Amino acid sequence: MAYQSLRLEYLQIPPVSRAYTTACVLTTAAVQLELITPFQLYFNPELIFKHFQIWRLITNFLFFGPVGFNFLFNMIFLYRYCRMLEEGSFRGRTADFVFMFLFGGFLMTLFGLFVSLVFLGQAFTIMLVYVWSRRNPYVRMNFFGLLNFQAPFLPWVLMGFSLLLGNSIIVDLLGIAVGHIYFFLEDVFPNQPGGIRILKTPSILRTIFDTPDEDPNYNPLPEERPGGFAWGEGQRLGG
Repeated sequence: MAYQSLRLEYLQIPPVSRAYTTACVLTTAAVQLELITPFQLYFNPELIFKHFQIWRLITNFLFFGPVGFNFLFNMIFLYRYCRMLEEGSFRGRTADFVFMFLFGGFLMTLFGLFVSLVFLGQAFTIMLVYVWSRRNPYVRMNFFGLLNFQAPFLPWVLMGFSLLLGNSIIVDLLGIAVGHIYFFLEDVFPNQPGGIRILKTPSILRTIFDTPDEDPNYNPLPEERPGGFAWGEGQRLGG
């Protein structure tokens, strides 16, 4: 019975969020079981372009370090905000969501050539959080029961938290920068006088991912409760 409930809950997760989160967990499990090592996964331009180890373009986004607080913290935020984006502003637009993944991954890889980062998964999570926060500007957040603020400040609060933990904030800044570029090109610039839509999802992605029929049993997370945990609970203003 418990297995069936867990299976049903797992299948309720929208496809892109389910695939990415699962890939991250399985990659970490493989490292923990010593089936693979981080040295086979990290971002290395020389190995990618000279030795054709193309998989590193993907695997560097899947490993968040050994199992511990930092891993769990990142997985929770990745799952929650990836899922809420897919069930919220990207509901019924799976191809557009996949295109955001590809666009963000491409920019981070490009920037990664210059900032010497070996794993970009945390930056990718911050990008997702940034886009969600900008599209939900009136949601009030509560972080660890200590700070109350509106959603657009969440990426900066997470960056400050990383700083307190002694982590490099370059990763956070990269995620914020890429998230802002996507948000500006997708949500801001097209609505300006004379603005045009620069980011256009390729038709092949629409053919593969977009389906006309919705599942009547689909049960999305309530987006007005963005955190769901003591460090990220929120409510809409006036709600």
